[in-house]
Amino acid sequence: MSTQPATVNEIDLAVIGRLVERCGNDPEAAQTSWTARTRWTGGFRSASYVREHAPIVTDEPKGLAGSDTAPNPVEYVLAALGSCLTVGYTAAAATQGIELRSLEIEVNGNLDLRVFLGLDQGHAGYSRIEVTAHVDSDADEDQLQRLHESVVATSPVGHTLENPIALQARLVKA
Repeated sequence: MSTQPATVNEIDLAVIGRLVERCGNDPEAAQTSWTARTRWTGGFRSASYVREHAPIVTDEPKGLAGSDTAPNPVEYVLAALGSCLTVGYTAAAATQGIELRSLEIEVNGNLDLRVFLGLDQGHAGYSRIEVTAHVDSDADEDQLQRLHESVVATSPVGHTLENPIALQARLVKA
């Protein structure tokens, strides 16, 4: 008699199973809200606070008049996508019984600074983002391709970047 492992890729399968069941049975339970708060700390530096974690520090490279003490916001966008895809790969692989030996997500983006600098009008964000997933696993090529397609198709950060969303920004004088 074979029993399923309790964890795969350090993911507790029971916790994932309960989450899937709860969200499947109660669509309201699947509706979540996330918050971040950012404070300017001088120059082009800022610190963002999420839940009770250490601040996420940002700065700009020296070539963009920053002090290069941390990644800049657009680099964090790439990192957010890579991190989101990593979560997706790890969770989906675990639930499919695919053990990962290593996983590295490479994310590259192209950005034209002219709109940001007020020299042109148009789209100020990335014009293109490319992702390469390097996966080492005993799974065969077909399994890994299906895993890849599923992860890309269900990435919240990927969907946020790929599809227009409403952005409401307001100003409050302190």
